[in-house]
Amino acid sequence: MNLIEILSIGLELLVVFATTATTGNIFSRTFQELHEDPGPQASARAWVQTKWIDQKLDHFNESELRTWQMRYLANDEFYEKGGPMFIYVGGEWTISPGAISRGHHYDMAKEHQGYLFYTEHRYYGQSKPVKDLSPDNMQYLHVRQALADLAHFIRVMKVTIPGMENSKVILTGGSYSATMVTWFKKLYPELATGCWASSAPLLAKRDFLEYKEVTGDSIRLLGGDSCYDRIQKAILELEAMISNNRSPSKMKCLLKICDNFNESNEMDVWTLFSQISDIFAGVVQNHSNNTIQKACSKIMEGEDDVGGLLNFLAPYFKGNKNCTEFSYDEMVKAYNYTSFDKGMYRQWFYQTCNEYGWYQSSGSKNQPFGSKFPAKLYTQLCYDEFGEKFTEEFIENQIKGTNQFFGALEPKVENVYMTHGQLDPWRAMGVQEEDKATIIPLVAHCRDFGSINDKDTPELRASKEKLAELVREWLK
Repeated sequence: MNLIEILSIGLELLVVFATTATTGNIFSRTFQELHEDPGPQASARAWVQTKWIDQKLDHFNESELRTWQMRYLANDEFYEKGGPMFIYVGGEWTISPGAISRGHHYDMAKEHQGYLFYTEHRYYGQSKPVKDLSPDNMQYLHVRQALADLAHFIRVMKVTIPGMENSKVILTGGSYSATMVTWFKKLYPELATGCWASSAPLLAKRDFLEYKEVTGDSIRLLGGDSCYDRIQKAILELEAMISNNRSPSKMKCLLKICDNFNESNEMDVWTLFSQISDIFAGVVQNHSNNTIQKACSKIMEGEDDVGGLLNFLAPYFKGNKNCTEFSYDEMVKAYNYTSFDKGMYRQWFYQTCNEYGWYQSSGSKNQPFGSKFPAKLYTQLCYDEFGEKFTEEFIENQIKGTNQFFGALEPKVENVYMTHGQLDPWRAMGVQEEDKATIIPLVAHCRDFGSINDKDTPELRASKEKLAELVREWLK
């Protein structure tokens, strides 16, 4: 590793540290847990270069002439002229070298002498089309614009890299970017030879109540009935402390909640319980190396139900004070930044308000996290953050438009290999039919990106081998 690479790593770490320091609230922390780069993490950088490409600010308005610089990572370690393009597509996170330095996507590029790329989604990471995130500037943040960015990227690479004029293209995405590669294949079929979509939600839905159902099911499956039941009983007891006016001050003390939390304000109550449930969602969604079992062990160590819950939650409730801010007003304030250096959750939340919904509510009784975080919490936040246009009716219409445009669970695409982990709550919004997608037992969200190895379960290995064979067929 040369000096420039070392300095570059150091600069990235400083940026990450600065971002964490300025957004160190409970809302940013839970977002980070649930929306991190799902690809392999690696520090290997010898062949990876950071590059930039001009993009139009608005691909669908000919009179709009402004452009901006989109970041991407490139790795020509294996490339031979005429070889295919292997593009890992970025989503609502900052891109990093891992996905084109190791893992199954990387291994397939090596096999086929491909050129590896990792594209960054507009408005995320260092790809900033506008000067700030004020409501007026958010209008260019849309998946159709991001897909057009990707189409332009492929066309430019084909005419600027020697020997790539007729190269075939393999796209890989995880989570939201898996949705993107599926939709890209629908809109630009001539530009993508084949796609791998890991954990792709395709059905836009306002009240995504199924998410917490699968979260609970996964806890029960790996942590046991006793863990599931203890979580459910503890949450019900906390709810009772508020609903029946049974020592709400005791609950605030137990959870170390700051004084500005008002137990008589339903928005504050909804905010608290939504964050608690999201902490569990992070454990399940990112499960690996017995993460769920370890969480349940902490919960079961408690002397009683609430004690067990607090035993587990304590490390997550770490703010800059001796208490944690859980009020709705604090959440509004947390999302109300306009500077790119404050985080990326404002951008993603705008996309949910304007395109997808996917509000992970307590709308089902078949989950252990109580009933105190309805979808209304999130639609109200849309209104308070982005203006009076964002009524529930508007959000519903936008969601309906997304499903109509892209086809929801029937996107009608070819050469897209879809995978889901059985434990992953997002699979509930994806294609799950046996003949259309592979559901991998006991695997979590996007946990199939690693190289084929001896630690893979037979089902996980079979899925990776099936994909490798499909790619061979696509590239013939």
